[in-house]
Amino acid sequence: MSKKSSDNRSELLAGLGQEFRQLATATILFHQAIADRLGMHVTDHKCVDILLGTGPITAGELAQRTGLTTGAITGVIDRLEKAGFVRRAKDPGDRRRVVIEPFPEKIEREIAPLFKSIARLMADLCTQYSTRELAVIRDFIARFHQGAYEEIRKLREGDGQPEREAAPENRQRDSRTS
Repeated sequence: MSKKSSDNRSELLAGLGQEFRQLATATILFHQAIADRLGMHVTDHKCVDILLGTGPITAGELAQRTGLTTGAITGVIDRLEKAGFVRRAKDPGDRRRVVIEPFPEKIEREIAPLFKSIARLMADLCTQYSTRELAVIRDFIARFHQGAYEEIRKLREGDGQPEREAAPENRQRDSRTS
């Protein structure tokens, strides 16, 4: 690999990292705006999304997926139940357990319309890429989110300590402040 192409790759990778940070911020703020529009907490809104993906699960399972305490999840479920997005129901497999069931029809009617404009934006962006490029983008995003969930698990379980070594662009600055 030539020096020029190596420099270009380094610049591209640095730019990609910056774009991911900005995407993460925009995504969080977008979901906060959705939650604000619905009069809910952003955590409640994302719990609805989790429940749509999983179907009925216990409060403990929802707490585990989110990293929230069971006490905090109880508050989330109370608010979602009051808003009519979920209900507590007996687990058909074990009547002693309670599961949280989402109401997909209500969610589709009240929450999904708020995503229409961003869905159009995504569809418009996708027209600019070939099928092959879209497959690469999808693969990258899928691998990234799987890796992100693993990093979340490590942080929550204390398996991985944050790396103490500064990123290359911060090494010189860090050494001056020590």
